[in-house]
Amino acid sequence: MNIKRLTLISLFVLIAFVISSCGTRGPITTNWPGLSADADRAYIATGSFVYAVDLKTNKEVWHYPSAADSKQIYYSNPLLTTDGQLLIGSEGSNRAFVSINPETGKDNWTEPFSGAKGSWVASPLVLNDKIYAPNSDGFIYILDMKGKSAGDPIDVGGTLWSAPATDGTVLYVASLDHKLHVIDPASGKITDSVDLGGAAPSSPVIAKDGAYVGSFASKIEFVNSKGHGEAITDASNWIWGTPTLDNETLYYADLNGSVYSLDLATGKQNWGDVKPDGPVVARLLVVGDQIYVASEAGTLVALDRDAKTVWDKKVGDKGQIYTSPVVSGDLILVAPYLGDFMLAAYDAEGKQAWTFTPAK
Repeated sequence: MNIKRLTLISLFVLIAFVISSCGTRGPITTNWPGLSADADRAYIATGSFVYAVDLKTNKEVWHYPSAADSKQIYYSNPLLTTDGQLLIGSEGSNRAFVSINPETGKDNWTEPFSGAKGSWVASPLVLNDKIYAPNSDGFIYILDMKGKSAGDPIDVGGTLWSAPATDGTVLYVASLDHKLHVIDPASGKITDSVDLGGAAPSSPVIAKDGAYVGSFASKIEFVNSKGHGEAITDASNWIWGTPTLDNETLYYADLNGSVYSLDLATGKQNWGDVKPDGPVVARLLVVGDQIYVASEAGTLVALDRDAKTVWDKKVGDKGQIYTSPVVSGDLILVAPYLGDFMLAAYDAEGKQAWTFTPAK
């Protein structure tokens, strides 16, 4: 096991068990942030707060809760729902799963859901007006859109740190116990489970007739809806992030910092050896004809379809990037960990449009 792996494992453990100190507001936290966005705002979960940032003015619109609370710690990617909710769970001791009004920053529900026994590390999934919320205690909790229990929790058994993926019929759930589970949401029964040979800390990506998932077995596995799995390609090191599917091409990266482009029709790699400047934990982002790679070294790289570097930018003078970049309109949003700022926005040419740091 190399030093890079040890560094990332240490950080992984830190995220799971360290409670952030409270009483101040700022970009320094003990975990990397969660990030999502709509057309107007970015939503950043870090430490004791979830922030809404206006994408035109790069100003804070609101933060939740109104004051720091040591029992509330947020860092998963907030989920925006079609009915106007921002769903996120707390890693803090209150174990609260909350719904925030994205316009006002106020609670949608009278009370948070607090029935879980572990931490809310993963983002939830909404399917057919039900919320499927994985918890580190190994259960997927089923809630209605008002935050009330809507069924018995699904006992998956392994630690859950990533959101379920769905094709609209079944759920694909990755766990740290080396399994990918195929679940019937109607009955709550696990149809089948595939042994991946290594922990799977990130979500699968849905494809035709199944899903692709990476793992610490340094492989990409395809699992169909019947629970049959097949390893389709290897990597040089552990695969952390969710693969990105773009038509018939699957993009992914590993902890050696290697970036891959797999032609699914032929099963062959499109590129030779492509390596930015360090391990890649974040999911690759494909926008137009560019593939964006965010490295642990704190660099955002734009590649073209032939793997040529279009541009690369150091995101601040310090900080690492573990959070997957997201796109909103013409902006690529990047949230560094322990950086000079909490959020940065870039255009397709690599020009930094602005940065955001909350007031203290």
